[in-house]
Amino acid sequence: MKQESASSPTVSSPRTSGYGLLDTISSPADVRALRLDQLPELCADIRRFLIDHLSVNPGHFASSMGAVDIIVALHYVYDTPQDHLFWDVGHQAYAHKILTGRKEAFASQRKKGGISGFPSPLESEYDTFVTGHASNSISAALGRAIADRNTPGLENRKTVAVIGDASISGGLAFEGLNNVANYPNNLLIILNDNEMSIDANVGGLHAYLSELSTSAGYNKWRSRLYNAFRRKGVVTEEGKGRIQRFTNSVKSLVSGKQNIFEGLNIRYFGPFDGHDVIKIVRILKDIKDMETPRLLHLHTVKGKGYRPAEENPAKWHAPGLFDPETGEKISRDSKDSPLAWQEVFGRTLVELASDDDRVMGVTAAMPSGTSISRMMEVYPDRTFDVGISEGHAVTFSAGLATGGKRPFTAIYSTFLQRAYDNIVNDVCIQGLPVTFCIDRAGIVGEDGVTHHGLLDLAYLRCIPNMRVAAPADEETLRNLMFTSLHSDGPMAIRYPRGKATVKDWQTEMKVIEIGKGRIISETEGAKVAVLTVGPVLHEAEKAIHMLASKGINADLYDMIWVKPLDTDLLRRIAESHKAIVTVEDGVITGGFGTAVTEWCRDNGKDLCIRTLGAPDSWVTHGTVGELRHDCGYDSDGIVSAVFKAASES
Repeated sequence: MKQESASSPTVSSPRTSGYGLLDTISSPADVRALRLDQLPELCADIRRFLIDHLSVNPGHFASSMGAVDIIVALHYVYDTPQDHLFWDVGHQAYAHKILTGRKEAFASQRKKGGISGFPSPLESEYDTFVTGHASNSISAALGRAIADRNTPGLENRKTVAVIGDASISGGLAFEGLNNVANYPNNLLIILNDNEMSIDANVGGLHAYLSELSTSAGYNKWRSRLYNAFRRKGVVTEEGKGRIQRFTNSVKSLVSGKQNIFEGLNIRYFGPFDGHDVIKIVRILKDIKDMETPRLLHLHTVKGKGYRPAEENPAKWHAPGLFDPETGEKISRDSKDSPLAWQEVFGRTLVELASDDDRVMGVTAAMPSGTSISRMMEVYPDRTFDVGISEGHAVTFSAGLATGGKRPFTAIYSTFLQRAYDNIVNDVCIQGLPVTFCIDRAGIVGEDGVTHHGLLDLAYLRCIPNMRVAAPADEETLRNLMFTSLHSDGPMAIRYPRGKATVKDWQTEMKVIEIGKGRIISETEGAKVAVLTVGPVLHEAEKAIHMLASKGINADLYDMIWVKPLDTDLLRRIAESHKAIVTVEDGVITGGFGTAVTEWCRDNGKDLCIRTLGAPDSWVTHGTVGELRHDCGYDSDGIVSAVFKAASES
């Protein structure tokens, strides 16, 4: 959103002190040394710290504000890091980072060389597991709980998984839940519910049951009664499940509530106010030592403590820069800036849908992020957000295609990895006309290693029946979408995060020839050819001008297609040049450069080939420009590669 005020506040570095009780905290041990009645004050201090810092160094705001009380209570009750906390996604975990020795470093979060925006074991012993993709916390935490239970000396360690209501809808979360009660473990699952509609439960009986079911006395009595029955032979271990199901049924009858968790033999407690930190502490202490899987349901408010975020949590998920006093968003973009790539996609999809009623839109929990929300507004009956269920999104799209529809399935590159089996078996083997619109392809910047979309070219190129393209500009993106609608079979179109290139992009769409690239510039006598796919073309154009200023000529080609390759153009290039430099915003191993190298080898073209892209190692976080430079495929890296190729050929 563009900042409208002419007197916008300037962005400055946030302070790290002046936050009351928070200034006394350097580790969770300091939290545990506080009095219980001091915890609400600590929560308020953390929220002030988050507002000050995230207003000038953007990150995931609303989720982290909403989880502060839960995090303080967990570190107060549990002996971290001996006890283990597993965070789902990590959007909610900023307070955890602040309390575990990273308060001073928090100003560097999501910056190159600074701390990550997500929990990572490489960063802190308090971070038990890498978190970047949703729905994995229950499975991972169950594995750790069982590992500790089977390790002499570690049997008494506690394990907690904190998962949000959106993440728990994911298929992997359900698989984890289904297995939780199958093995002896002490896993506690905390459901941080900030969006579900929870009807008010009225009446003294329900309140009494909620309090009673979490009390230590009640649970000790329940355990003693079961053990007594077992000793007398009244109940066998095999019959334990039937007893649990019976008592759960009675509880559901009396309380007037049924829930899936108790149907899976997971003890359920709640829902409770997730912002009453003192009560959360009491409940956690009461259920902490239970030797059975259980779920604590806490109702929270996204953006808690900051009114603009509470009133519009979706827009404050990751708001960017803002004025902490007014809540006004601060934009550094000019009103004349080009649209974002996803906005071009969203508007084009609406155009296609208006002309062809076969067009369907599908996304997995990212309608606004992918801009498929534009079609959702105009054609709600033909647009589907299936939630955090990427595998289902792909197979659902395949089902639509079998019914004569033309689904455009928009999923971030890094999340599409989770649906690989579905792409192979449900779409490509059948040759179904599903168009994969792969957003956030390539390096995405500050979200880092779990969110870069660097693998898709390699993991899609090897699938039979799949066509893979990467537009360098808005016009080509539109034409590729139009082409996919007028051709058969699956197609993947990948494009990056961020702004595109031009303002006047709404040209008339046309079918382009599949597997045909284009000549950008050729100079007589040039011996090095630079081949690109996607928007890295613009880095290559800068490099060509830089080289020309030094008296070195190189030709430039936008190949557009990774599969099928333009073999006619490639043959012409190979026969007229001594060296080729390939450039892609993806991993080198198995990607576009590999495809070119394989073709040259198989066709007896003996020339020097240098491939530029992401290395065979994990790329961390920083700005897109910084990371491309480090990986060696910005304009400077291309210039260097052309120099080397020219000298070696």
